[in-house]
Amino acid sequence: MTPDRINKPLLFAALCLVFVSGCARWITKPPSEPAAALVKVSSPERPFFSDDMNYDGLANGIEKSLQYLRKRPAETTYVFGEDRYSAAHMIASLERFRDFIDQRPPPLELNRFLAANYQVYRSVGSNGKGRVLFTGYYEPYLEGRLTQSDGFNYPVYSRPTDLTTIDLSLFSSDFKGKRLIGRVRNRQMVPYDDRHQIDYEGSLVGKAKVLAWVKDPIDLFFLQIQGSGKIFVNEADPINVHYHTTNGRPYRSIGKLLLEEGKIPKDRMSMQSIRAYLVQHPEEVKRIFSYNPSYVFFKIEEDGPLGYLGVRLTPGRSLALDRRIFPLAALAFVETQKPLINGDGRIRQWSELYRFVLNQDTGGAIRGPGRADLFWGDGPYAVIAAGHMQHEGSVYFLVLKPAGL
Repeated sequence: MTPDRINKPLLFAALCLVFVSGCARWITKPPSEPAAALVKVSSPERPFFSDDMNYDGLANGIEKSLQYLRKRPAETTYVFGEDRYSAAHMIASLERFRDFIDQRPPPLELNRFLAANYQVYRSVGSNGKGRVLFTGYYEPYLEGRLTQSDGFNYPVYSRPTDLTTIDLSLFSSDFKGKRLIGRVRNRQMVPYDDRHQIDYEGSLVGKAKVLAWVKDPIDLFFLQIQGSGKIFVNEADPINVHYHTTNGRPYRSIGKLLLEEGKIPKDRMSMQSIRAYLVQHPEEVKRIFSYNPSYVFFKIEEDGPLGYLGVRLTPGRSLALDRRIFPLAALAFVETQKPLINGDGRIRQWSELYRFVLNQDTGGAIRGPGRADLFWGDGPYAVIAAGHMQHEGSVYFLVLKPAGL
């Protein structure tokens, strides 16, 4: 369907179905967004900058952002509160910071350099005072097959052939960044099938290519939550599956459902607790999964995991934020908490996390200035950290001062 075939009343009526691209998350309902997500902070309000990873992986993360920015028109504008910076300025900002941290400067030297050369902006957070809820995500590994066999009965779908996406900004600047996802039926745009119809009524048979078949429907559900992962179809060569689009239905948290139903107490809520409950109550899986009508479709990439920028994510350095209100690819600094793990894989305690990160991803439930999602990578620690992280903190952005300041 071409844009000129759609009438405005239909567009306005359908706005409630708009779903912005990104990997899904399961913690909170999106808060309302303020007029400006970032505010410039004065020298006394700046945090004391340091890095709990001793700069490990930071240069790699910066280079990934630079790969993205170098493909943008030099005059592309990036918004930091009331200020605007060009792509060329963003590139210069990252390159100068990368060159400075090459020798892993001590904290005092780092802070003198930043005070002299960089503007600092703080997210206003969910309360207008900088409070940000941090969660985490990771790259899951699944066992799979390219054909349905031997207990591998759960399909990982590609984008359906009849799924239609409409860029609403083509009709009005009021809809900038908004999209409508559905299908055309009898010359009308209607909502696409929900999770229940897809998983339990087989509505996608013949309409979407199956990229792989996996054993466990719980693993598949959490793959959709994470947005990308590796499926090992043999011992050596995994396929990288990456978020392509969704069915356009609103995301609803099954964690919130289990909390409201008293199935999991608030102080024990985590991805691990949700998984354990589903395993122990297989008779409830269908109802619980169907509570979330949103469904993710994947594509295969040569590399992965990839974030919204299309570059490979860097463990501990890539951050997912609301792409509508924060500058993509920009350098940021975060303060929150990280878990310390015993030898048996249990969390011993939470300690301070303070490090530089890059804004390289987004998420279906990562909305507003009060939400952030940190990519932990893969492996046992990443699964534990991502599954349990629900901690408050702060997000700051840094950009090179304009010439003359």
